[in-house]
Amino acid sequence: MKSQDVRKQFLDFFQSNGHLIVPSAPIVLKDDPTLMFNNSGMAQFKEYFLGNGTPKSKRIADTQKCLRVSGKHNDLEDVGFDTYHHTMFEMLGNWSFGDYFKKEAINWAWQLLTEVYKIPKENLYVSVFEGSKEDNVPFDQEAWDIWKTLIDEDRIILGNKKDNFWEMGDQGPCGPCSEIHVDLRPESEKALVSGKSLVNNDHPQVVEIWNNVFMEFNRKADGSLEKLPAQHVDTGMGFERLCMALQGKTSNYDTDVFTPLIEKVEQITGLKYTSDEVKNISEEQNKTNIAIRVVVDHVRAVAFAIADGQLPSNTGAGYVIRRILRRAIRYGFTFLGTKEPFINKLVEVLANQMGEFFPEIKSQQQLVTNVIREEEASFLRTLDQGLQLLDNVIAQTSGSEVSGAKAFELYDTFGFPKDLTALILKEKGMSLNETEFDASMQEQKNRSRAASEVSTEDWSVLIPGNVETFVGYDQVENEVKITRIRKVDSKKDGILYQIVLDNTPFYPEGGGQVGDKGTLVSANETIEIIDTKKENNLILHFAKQLPENIEAGFTAKVNTDLRSSTSKNHSATHLMHLALRNLLGTHVEQKGSLVNPNYLRFDFSHFSKVSDEELHQVEASVNAQIEAQLQLVEHRNIPIKEALDKGAMALFGEKYGDNVRMIEFGDSKELCGGIHVKNTAEIWHFKIISEGAVAAGIRRIEAITGAAVKDFYQNQENTLSEIKETLKNPQDILKSVASLQDDNAKLKKQIEQLLKEKVGALKSELEKDFQEVNGVNFLAKQVDLSMASTKDLASALGSSKADSFVFLASVEDGLPNIHCYISKELVASKSLNANAVIKELGKYIEGNGGGQPFFASGKGKNASGIAEALAHAIEFVK
Repeated sequence: MKSQDVRKQFLDFFQSNGHLIVPSAPIVLKDDPTLMFNNSGMAQFKEYFLGNGTPKSKRIADTQKCLRVSGKHNDLEDVGFDTYHHTMFEMLGNWSFGDYFKKEAINWAWQLLTEVYKIPKENLYVSVFEGSKEDNVPFDQEAWDIWKTLIDEDRIILGNKKDNFWEMGDQGPCGPCSEIHVDLRPESEKALVSGKSLVNNDHPQVVEIWNNVFMEFNRKADGSLEKLPAQHVDTGMGFERLCMALQGKTSNYDTDVFTPLIEKVEQITGLKYTSDEVKNISEEQNKTNIAIRVVVDHVRAVAFAIADGQLPSNTGAGYVIRRILRRAIRYGFTFLGTKEPFINKLVEVLANQMGEFFPEIKSQQQLVTNVIREEEASFLRTLDQGLQLLDNVIAQTSGSEVSGAKAFELYDTFGFPKDLTALILKEKGMSLNETEFDASMQEQKNRSRAASEVSTEDWSVLIPGNVETFVGYDQVENEVKITRIRKVDSKKDGILYQIVLDNTPFYPEGGGQVGDKGTLVSANETIEIIDTKKENNLILHFAKQLPENIEAGFTAKVNTDLRSSTSKNHSATHLMHLALRNLLGTHVEQKGSLVNPNYLRFDFSHFSKVSDEELHQVEASVNAQIEAQLQLVEHRNIPIKEALDKGAMALFGEKYGDNVRMIEFGDSKELCGGIHVKNTAEIWHFKIISEGAVAAGIRRIEAITGAAVKDFYQNQENTLSEIKETLKNPQDILKSVASLQDDNAKLKKQIEQLLKEKVGALKSELEKDFQEVNGVNFLAKQVDLSMASTKDLASALGSSKADSFVFLASVEDGLPNIHCYISKELVASKSLNANAVIKELGKYIEGNGGGQPFFASGKGKNASGIAEALAHAIEFVK
């Protein structure tokens, strides 16, 4: 059965049983502060389990794109070594929100697996929760009794809390679960060892395929459990593992989910992948297999994340995506011999394969390809740099074992991988202190974990059952009551309090727009609200202190100055988006945005730099729309189809409901939940302050509006006045500046000629100072030149004599610089290395540097250390 049919039959089955089929949420979570990525099928439904929202249907089914790079079995560095764990995977799931429970969930699961998919019953095992004295939760007798009617009792396994009690996190909804495992081993192996003994023991052919979670408890901050108001069902079935079972394979990578990608890698590299059925393969072939598994797994995760709007970067979710991609690149580089970008060529295969169910990968195919190609080229350059740095480390190592701490520094700072370091060292007859490396890695993880540690107390509910209302589109001030509060303690922000109101004018951070700030005012006190966010459908108001009387009535007041500036920038973003599409083409799509009171930032797809002339045209277009005094037309709650039919733009990577809010300013029509001006005239003026590249095919514009534009032009005027004053107030300032530039160019030429003459004279002088030491022409001197000229002089002196070792130092702008030239014949015959010289002697000037074995340079902070560096230089040739 083809994978497309497996997916379709699952959805058809649950649709026929009264479930609403919903699309996958984006793999990247933009407005959930607790998660970077959708890591399970239930992540998009959290608010329903928590009772903070109402689902479209009490029965829902879908296939969800998920991403996991941490946790049990999901450490990124382990993916590829087995045949059934992945970074990105699909989770087939069905949900009941206070509707059916264990009986229906278990019977449907069994019916689908054995009657529709026709998996032999004798290959299946199930588990039920054995109970927990610690939590005072009894053995799940109900699930056991249901399973007894479907399967032999000797195939029912009791599972402990670790395996059979599912929790959303340290706090929140949870409950016992019932897993279904499949035994895919050949009959000969089954005859020798019972599959029952291999369940939950990491056997590659005895794997869990479906987990039915029965949510009936809430885990409180103190660790205790309380009953939820309603019972829910949350199930998740691994799509890739299910395909493995249905296609008669013993590895996920042997299914048609992965084989098209593997075939493309084989075509590119000329190497062959051996299926899991081939036994006793060589160590070399095993390394090739692992590398190919890493590449085809990781390209799926990276491609879908980019398609959903998350570009690789150095922070947050973007860093995770970059880390995944770089791991794939280095496995290709090290084990597949790929020294040029190649992973981007897999995107077309992936888009053709999965575009029917996930149209975003097809529509964003070119962008995804471009971004991955650019990331590959950049990291391959980094790897080349890392190879040079590793040479330096080797040169400084006495003995045959390289420091793990030094290797970790290469990994942490430059992304140079541990396995590649170990491989290169092995080729040179050396080894890596892996214990030291692992200890450094663990220290970093501990620091990172400590820095992000957050302690969250349970909600203290003051008004039960209240459904919070957002009134901020119409009001910036209104009367409120506090409905719930909780305390949050983090290393980053210290102690803060989250406050939920019965209704609120405060806009929570979302859609690129920052959250409102303001105050809660009662008869006796004023509480400052420092931020507003949304979590699990609750609008959270952050404060550094709680009111003395939390049950009092308050007036919620938004800071209107900040709100006004933010709304101007947000509306201007819409106008600019339209102007860019009109000018550059409809390929322009928003890929990210930030809207705050100070400025707006807009990332968009475009294949080249936007010229100055084009930027002027964009500015002119936006300002024309401002001057046209376009009135805001707001469609607050219309069906999404109607909005799209009216021409509204929907953004990829955003999750929309059945009903949406549509914002219109003239021809600009977008789906948007943010705060906007009532009329474009309020924006006053729009000014672009920068344009540049973010990634391949992605440009970024930063701009300002309103008072910020006035300040910008005032600063420009002040600068112009200062220039005029400096130039003695000439009548024609441009002519005066041009004259200065001409004079400067003439003087530079004269200075360059004088410097050449000075360097030539110094070279002739210093050639007399060479001394022979152990067959080496040695020279170490301080000169009175710029850094660039000192470097040129060192090179010229070194080239003037055979077997030369030249070490020169100088001071520029109070800072020392050093340079070392070693003849290539000495590098070969005496194993001298200019890099090692600069590293060692750089210590005396409190600096560092690098280069190549025959020439290297460095800079430092302590010029008084030059004399000592010069004195020690001779030790390298003695």
